[in-house]
Amino acid sequence: MTSLDALFERLEGMPVPEGYKVEIVEGVIAMSPQEATHWEIIRRIVRALDDTFGMDAKVFSDVRIDFPGHLNGFCPDVAKLRDGAQKTAEGRWRHQDVEFVAEVISKGTAANDYGPKKAAYALAEVPVYVIADPYQGRCHIHTHPKGDDYATETKVAFGDDMDLTDTVVGLTLATADFPRD
Repeated sequence: MTSLDALFERLEGMPVPEGYKVEIVEGVIAMSPQEATHWEIIRRIVRALDDTFGMDAKVFSDVRIDFPGHLNGFCPDVAKLRDGAQKTAEGRWRHQDVEFVAEVISKGTAANDYGPKKAAYALAEVPVYVIADPYQGRCHIHTHPKGDDYATETKVAFGDDMDLTDTVVGLTLATADFPRD
């Protein structure tokens, strides 16, 4: 059986086009271009987390974290880890330490973000999972993980604030400047 490490090792030897993100979702290699709209939303989310938690908080973009399920090596658009999180002996972050994930929809990967990645984040008990969808012009806030799904979903239109004050993130995230595609 092929391991995630073996798959990622093979990927490192392949010519991945500049500006593309590569991750493995249920054993399938997913490669998506990083659009300007995509990055602008990511940057605004990271900035809000930095403003709230400080520059020493463990907030990452496109860093590999292995999640529950079959061969799930994700590189979330934004991930915030709990205070005190430490890398494993293999030098990777643990999904058990992830408090918040945000994925920004790309046309080619939307099905992954709404489907298997959402299920894996719920199985990992990530308390807050946000999907920012520039095609719909809204965010989907998923909280209260139960099994492979979330018990609560709140939809917020771009332009309205995302109220995450009652979550582990404890902030209000402005979406007024989130661009649309």
